[in-house]
Amino acid sequence: MNTAPIQPLQAAGRALAHESAAAQVAGAATYIDDMPELRGTLHAAPILSRVAHGRLRSVDTREALALPGVVDVVLAADVPGDPLLAAFAHDEPVFVLDTVQHVGQVIGLVLAEDVISARRAARRVQVEIDALPALLTPREAHAARHYVLPPVKVQRGDAAAALQRAPHVIEGRLEVGGQEHFYLEGQIAYALPLEQGQWWIYSSTQHPGEVQHWVAHALGLASHDVRVECRRMGGGFGGKETQAGHLAVWAAVAAHKLQRPVKLRLDRDDDFMVTGKRHPFAYDYRVGFDDSGRLCGLQLDMLVNCGFSADLSGPVADRAIFHADNAYFLEDVAIASYRCKTHTQSHTAFRGFGGPQGVIVIESILGDIARHLGLDPLDVRRRNLYGVDERNTTHYQMKVEDNILHPLLETLEKSARYRERQQAIRDWNAGQPVLRRGLALTPVKFGISFTATLFNQAGALVHVYTDGSVLVNHGGTEMGQGLHTKVAQIVADELGVDFASVRVSASDTARIPNASATAASSGTDLNGRAAQYAARHVRDNLASFVCGLDNCGAGAIRFEAGRVISPSCSRPFKEVVQMAYANRIQLWSDGFYRTPKIHYDKTTLSGRPFYYFSYGAACTEVAIDTLTGESRVLKVDILHDVGHSINPAIDIGQIEGGFVQGMGWLTTEELVWNAQGVLSTHAPSTYKIPATGDIPAHFRVDLWPEANREDNVFGSKAVGEPPFMLAISVYEALKDAVAQARVLAGRPAATRLEAPATAEHLLQALQD
Repeated sequence: MNTAPIQPLQAAGRALAHESAAAQVAGAATYIDDMPELRGTLHAAPILSRVAHGRLRSVDTREALALPGVVDVVLAADVPGDPLLAAFAHDEPVFVLDTVQHVGQVIGLVLAEDVISARRAARRVQVEIDALPALLTPREAHAARHYVLPPVKVQRGDAAAALQRAPHVIEGRLEVGGQEHFYLEGQIAYALPLEQGQWWIYSSTQHPGEVQHWVAHALGLASHDVRVECRRMGGGFGGKETQAGHLAVWAAVAAHKLQRPVKLRLDRDDDFMVTGKRHPFAYDYRVGFDDSGRLCGLQLDMLVNCGFSADLSGPVADRAIFHADNAYFLEDVAIASYRCKTHTQSHTAFRGFGGPQGVIVIESILGDIARHLGLDPLDVRRRNLYGVDERNTTHYQMKVEDNILHPLLETLEKSARYRERQQAIRDWNAGQPVLRRGLALTPVKFGISFTATLFNQAGALVHVYTDGSVLVNHGGTEMGQGLHTKVAQIVADELGVDFASVRVSASDTARIPNASATAASSGTDLNGRAAQYAARHVRDNLASFVCGLDNCGAGAIRFEAGRVISPSCSRPFKEVVQMAYANRIQLWSDGFYRTPKIHYDKTTLSGRPFYYFSYGAACTEVAIDTLTGESRVLKVDILHDVGHSINPAIDIGQIEGGFVQGMGWLTTEELVWNAQGVLSTHAPSTYKIPATGDIPAHFRVDLWPEANREDNVFGSKAVGEPPFMLAISVYEALKDAVAQARVLAGRPAATRLEAPATAEHLLQALQD
């Protein structure tokens, strides 16, 4: 099918407002906790383990059940279906069976007439646990060979021999922390029993199809007995890809036992304690390079803190391997990935899905190489970039065919005045006794597609009503990223109607079955193209009808500005629709899309897992106080590649938001587990996300003008995840500031800076 637009675009390419923006600002956008509750609804609260690892001896619920308003308690014995969740690895219980594996693991639920009574009673349940030894770090787990999945190794060439030949070799280790999703709307599910053993689940989820599967599995039902709906989420960032399914299952099991509707909404503290985070990583490496800084060989071990179960750790760790090259050609390389089992929350998807954990290590290595040789880090980075006609194949055997890295970096280097600012910063630092500034320019190359090939498919429905209005339903979910807005723009242009006449309805498993998660930055690529195809089928039906009226070929019919135009007549779209209906012409259709060209061998981690790459670069200037370790981002210049933007306002918002979220990961957002395995940073008072005061006054975002070279919808590119890694420039700028401070203090420039680069870690790096 030819996917190029047949008529001029009127909606796509415009900075139209988010479809829910006005309602959200007015407080009229409905989230699950805003919905009117059915009569008889019970509220659930979780009973949490207070031990990191141990044998569950008993659960005494008598005191809790005696409290006013408390109705019942639900435990593992109340699960009617499989006691294990229907996750890929099938290694996580619905409720604790006999062994607790992290502080905050859900042992059961208390059900009460109101949420406060349920939460109060849950804390009165007496749980007896015999403590066992707990592993809390990936290095501890790796030493004990304690893994959730087998290790994976990828290599090209002979890294060991290359290191032997290299003029220079350095060794290092790096610790990079995790990150709490901190969505505005916490995890929530509302389970409604229906007639004849059927269920309606309202879930704040990025993956309604998986929630449907998990609930049916836990209740021992067929999938057609469970309907899952999600109109919108108040943020997801990956935290609602799998882990929203837990709440839906817990609520459904409770509702099944009591045959009453059950709502479960975690408060912020419990959300922190129960749910997984971005995977913390630990790295060990040896890297060889020549006098110019070009890489000769790399041996890299990645120790992935997966938590107590596999969840999505396998594909997250795989993507970290895929992105350990970032923008650079690795000729002789050996990467080993160890998926370590620790007694913490089961870590899960987070924006970038392992990509940031791969990108940061190679950027840190290249920065260290530059400082070792006394070279400018940008020059070292440019010497190692992928080539266009050679040095253009990744370590997983995919050719980089759409490489724009060289012109993109050159453009940003000039527009951000990188060279002049570097010299100015050196001069400024030489005259300042306390404050030091740093500057870094780092690129991003990010692969777009699910690495599991089967998820790269989508479906959509488009209905045209007799008044000319259009309703669209697709398998993607809206979490604030503007997916529904972009899909409506695509459909409006395909039908040649005004954007305001197109509405996108709630994501619903009863309308689009087997939909993939809204993740991997593929929401618009997949669902937008499926909706485009569905709209095109309706348009073709109308075109055939009109060509019969006007005695012309269907290809001569144009749909523009709300009119259907043939060589002999121009009619309003609404009039044509009414005439077609009167002549029994189909006015609705489905659309299906599967991503072309991709293939991937999971056993060898080789092939073409990505349809295309998104590119970008950021130049960041920072300042640090060498006495306190306090830091501040002063200036940010970004040049990012979104192809031909479907909605520039939304895309720039995603770039800004992704950068700031990445900045938080690498500067202030520190997860700390104490010696007993308790997450000490479990509330806004102890866990600091970036605030408005952290945004630099100079924050410039420009879009690369070139269209996607692959046949993607309207020439666009994905935008959700790639900008997150632009924030690695903040981390590298901080390392630059530390290095300059150390040199001025008479210490070697080489430094080890743990991430996040908190004030404490910056002081350690300055004084090490």
